[in-house]
Amino acid sequence: MAKLKVTQRKSDIGGKPNQRASLRSLGLKRIDDVVVCEDRPELRGMINVVRHLVTVEEVD
Repeated sequence: MAKLKVTQRKSDIGGKPNQRASLRSLGLKRIDDVVVCEDRPELRGMINVVRHLVTVEEVD
């Protein structure tokens, strides 16, 4: 299964509670935090909620 590298690029300060919760669930706490996770539908949904705060790359 493919893996995704998710990097937080912007702060969650002033964000909606569901956006902040999505970042925490992904394991991102501060700017420039990076997490590698499997490409699953539930993770894609969380990434979609915070797509303006993160960058996503596919990793092999």
